[in-house]
Amino acid sequence: MYNVSNLMKQAQKMQEDAARADQELLDRRISATSGGGAVTAVVNGKKDLIGLSIQADFDLGDAEMAADLVVAAVREAQAEADRQADEIMKKVTAGMPHIPGLG
Repeated sequence: MYNVSNLMKQAQKMQEDAARADQELLDRRISATSGGGAVTAVVNGKKDLIGLSIQADFDLGDAEMAADLVVAAVREAQAEADRQADEIMKKVTAGMPHIPGLG
């Protein structure tokens, strides 16, 4: 049988750790490039786009290609943000017992 008091303490600690992790993700800056570095996208750990830069000497003659490069850089930065968020959340939930019926 589970010790309810101990389980509640663990749940409270996990909640506090999750709040810290959430703030860490908001503060984190993750960048990715495309087009050989011509386009750089920066997202936070929550995958919000917070910056986008295009090199001044990049030829924007083909708008469709430029748009594709922007999308590629943003998607790569967001994918890395997902990977980093997964790592952080695994640390938050480490050690919590598996309770049958709760997932």
